[in-house]
Amino acid sequence: MKPARRQFLRLAAGAAALPAASRIGRAQTYPLRPVRIVVPFAAGGTGDILGRLWAQWLSERLGQQFFIDDRPGAATNTGTEAVARAAPDGYTLLLITPPNVVNPSLYEKLNFSFARDIAPVAALSVTPGVVVVNPSFRARTIPEFIGFAKANPGKIGMATQGNGGSAHIYGELFKQMAGIDMVAVPYRGEGPALIDLIGGQVQVMFALMPSALEYIRSGSLRALAVTDGSRAKVLPEVPTVGEFVPGYQAAAFQGIGAPRGTPVEIVTRLNSEINALLREPKVNVRLAELGGMPLALSPDDFGKLIAAEIEKWGKVIRAANIKPE
Repeated sequence: MKPARRQFLRLAAGAAALPAASRIGRAQTYPLRPVRIVVPFAAGGTGDILGRLWAQWLSERLGQQFFIDDRPGAATNTGTEAVARAAPDGYTLLLITPPNVVNPSLYEKLNFSFARDIAPVAALSVTPGVVVVNPSFRARTIPEFIGFAKANPGKIGMATQGNGGSAHIYGELFKQMAGIDMVAVPYRGEGPALIDLIGGQVQVMFALMPSALEYIRSGSLRALAVTDGSRAKVLPEVPTVGEFVPGYQAAAFQGIGAPRGTPVEIVTRLNSEINALLREPKVNVRLAELGGMPLALSPDDFGKLIAAEIEKWGKVIRAANIKPE
């Protein structure tokens, strides 16, 4: 082989190796500057609390600051769009929550596509809901509740934190599967809804565990069942809805997303670090205190979960003809 030919082949091989080396180096050095996690909720809520915990844990593990940017508005669409429009460089992330899989079916027109514009990075946790009633309500079990509802169609007020919120769609799924009729009563947030439930203005709520847990423990509310497929560790004596309504399952998952086009090596690095954190006892203990459980998935499996949830709740929204407020 001629010297010039050999030199050309060496140079070509070296050039081909450069992109791979560059990708490996980028993953090893990431992050080089502070990373923003957009939380599409107001400060102080469950999403903000969870986001700040993960920002702290990731900062400690990766040695660079992860900070929270609260972007509330338009049922999480404002914050989600901000991430969809951000540079895909790994320095802007999104806290993914249930509205992200509900809104594609709830809103006819959005300026972005969650499925197209947000890349799944890692799941964080799953939080069950809990069916709670005022202690004076006559039903003490799910079968008794269904029996009462069938005997009194349209006379049970079901509190929600707004149209299309988790409390609303969990309740609508229950109505469809149990064959009962309840009246959805929307409030501006979980707090006001729970207060009216305690006061007896409404009769039931499919609340998220973190919001309802202290009311249950204090006796201000009675838990009839949890909405996930298995019993909750924080309420082990409370059955699941599925024990009485086969196939019923509803839970809120949280995760991290990034603008589509974020380098795969950065996505992989973040996924690996987050899954490692999910194995740490301190993380599991804190998530349990919030009524949640760790959910470690690959980016691909997290994407499949997101797609399945979009399809599932889309069917519920269309069947119940739910419209945004």
